[in-house]
Amino acid sequence: MRGVPEARTVPRTVISGRRRLFDLGLSELRDYGELFFFLVWRDIKGRYAQSVLGVGWALIQPTLQMIVFTVIFGGLANIDSDGIPYPIFSYTALVAWNYFSNALSDATGSLVKDKAMMQKIYFPRMILPGSAVLGRLVDFFIALLLLVGLMVWYAIPPTPWVLLLPLFLVITMAAASGLGMGLGALAVQYRDVKHGLTFGIQLFMYAAPVVYPVSYVPEQFRLWYAINPMVGVIEGFRAALLGSTPMPWDLIAVGAVSSVVILSLGAMYFRSKERIFADVA
Repeated sequence: MRGVPEARTVPRTVISGRRRLFDLGLSELRDYGELFFFLVWRDIKGRYAQSVLGVGWALIQPTLQMIVFTVIFGGLANIDSDGIPYPIFSYTALVAWNYFSNALSDATGSLVKDKAMMQKIYFPRMILPGSAVLGRLVDFFIALLLLVGLMVWYAIPPTPWVLLLPLFLVITMAAASGLGMGLGALAVQYRDVKHGLTFGIQLFMYAAPVVYPVSYVPEQFRLWYAINPMVGVIEGFRAALLGSTPMPWDLIAVGAVSSVVILSLGAMYFRSKERIFADVA
């Protein structure tokens, strides 16, 4: 009809909430690399800003734990330490364990911490727990420096297997990232997760060979025990740095597979819940 304007088609963009099960959005993460490293730097800077002791806090926690463990477990309980002085035996484990526990705690709380940013702009949410895990590496390397000092004090030279430390660190990061993503996705909806995590980490420490050697676990159960990725990591740290035992390849292999499974399941669960984070955070 004349005089009636023709209807125009308006382009529309349809956003679908459905994703393939194994679509982890890794290509998208590469596009936001600058934001990722900015968040890492923000976490590092914020942790030590306006702090009297600064990076000293990264040494205080494992040092005080080492003293307490040495008095209680190495002295009163007389726990065996594979022929290594108990202070350095426990501190070596604490360097790896504290990185894992702190990274896990930060990753779990990262979504709630940055809920305002999630509600304002779009970015891959997986960046938040990932940057929290990477940001804790500073504390790890600071604590590692004190471990080097203890090795010099006790005249314990590292073994050639010290070159495997990056592998153990990758296993630890994978386990912390996977658990952090899974628990972080739960913590967005259930704030009890964050409170329960503090208690859970304390209990979980005694399920890893931090205050005792793996030799205390019956041999027929050790591979099952090594499903906890930190078992192979801690024993690998001791074998590489202190030479207290042969390199536990079986425990490391089981732990590496376990960490990959944990990372994969955690990432898939995180992606399945990602679209609701901004609404319920």
